[in-house]
Amino acid sequence: MRVRSVLTPAALRDRGQVTIEFLGMTPTIIVTLIALWQVVLVGYTFILAGNAADEAVRQATAAEPGARQAACEAAGLKHLSEAWRSGADVTCGGSGYVTADVNLQVPILFPGTLSFPFTVHGHAGAVEEAD
Repeated sequence: MRVRSVLTPAALRDRGQVTIEFLGMTPTIIVTLIALWQVVLVGYTFILAGNAADEAVRQATAAEPGARQAACEAAGLKHLSEAWRSGADVTCGGSGYVTADVNLQVPILFPGTLSFPFTVHGHAGAVEEAD
């Protein structure tokens, strides 16, 4: 015995409606995912800038005053990947209380390609270590 599907005229008109609605929403879904990914990259850049500043000031406080900037810059760039390191600016200063400032470019969608025209700033400070 063969069972036949009985579709009403209303059901026949609605066939394929879900597919059409999904295709209509696809651009909105893609734009939302891209925006969320960009927000993640901005947040990650803030985390990297803060960590690089912490590492830089930690090394700068232990270095001699003449070698402070070199130690600061090397430590600040050490844990950054090439995508963020290429546009990074690390500076240290101060005597007694040493500060480190790190500026990183925020990448657009893919790290290592294009960057936004603004930078993320990381700042840290620590008291100079005594001998």
